[in-house]
Amino acid sequence: MKLVTYEADGRTGLGRVDDDGITVRAMAGVTGERDLLAVIEEWDALSGAIAAAGLPVVENPRLRAPFPSPRRDLFAVGKNYREHVAEFGRSGYDTPQRSEDLPDKPIVFSKATTSVTGPFDDVESHPSVTSELDYEAELAVIIGRGGRGISYDDAPDHVWGYTIVDDVTARDVQRDHKQWLLGKSLDTHAPMGPWAVSADEIADLGALEVSSHVNGELRQKAPVKDLIFDVPELIRVISAGITLLPGDVIATGTPAGVGIGFDPPRFLAPGDVVECAITGLGAQRTTIV
Repeated sequence: MKLVTYEADGRTGLGRVDDDGITVRAMAGVTGERDLLAVIEEWDALSGAIAAAGLPVVENPRLRAPFPSPRRDLFAVGKNYREHVAEFGRSGYDTPQRSEDLPDKPIVFSKATTSVTGPFDDVESHPSVTSELDYEAELAVIIGRGGRGISYDDAPDHVWGYTIVDDVTARDVQRDHKQWLLGKSLDTHAPMGPWAVSADEIADLGALEVSSHVNGELRQKAPVKDLIFDVPELIRVISAGITLLPGDVIATGTPAGVGIGFDPPRFLAPGDVVECAITGLGAQRTTIV
């Protein structure tokens, strides 16, 4: 199922999206006042009723992030597509040595909860903080069943579903502070959505294609199968000593084609429109302001 968090008539609700990818149906008659996190936590008990119910259509919904206020920071993964590792290394924004070596272990960082914004909301440029703003279209995994010490083979059983995250990055902040939290966590720098899609809708995760456009120009395009560390491995590594919780979001990394991959770099500016899409997961469209 495709689920959304929306606003309509001054109220926030949870909705199910029809197969047309447009029509949103209010779920309150089945789920009450639950948000998406609560529904995921009770998925086994609620999913059948949500799927079968004749739900009313929501008129003129404004889609928010599936998790407008996540319970904790997003987990995110850097340098997880081979060609992106190369472009990042060449750019000099990673290390002065301009290394293009592949990582031997996943590079995991976090994005603050306050960086999350809606799939069609404006993205703030923060000109007093950064002058080198970049985009990163990413597949994001939504954890359904929590746990610690999750094995590679058991990891798929802990996935509820998937969504899209644009890992907007202040490259100069990322470089100058020699760590990634600040450069990745500015307010509005994690557009999420439009949908949260349950895992049963995705027959072949590796076949999904991640893409981005800036002002209509294709910048990124790669299948999920090109990940260096796949989803089960990321879950295994992160959960080794950290308890994953229902509703946790793991952004899995971005393909080549980001702004710093060009010579000279092509950073975002106010007025630019960024579109990020993944097969079967919809598309988001944000404007830099």
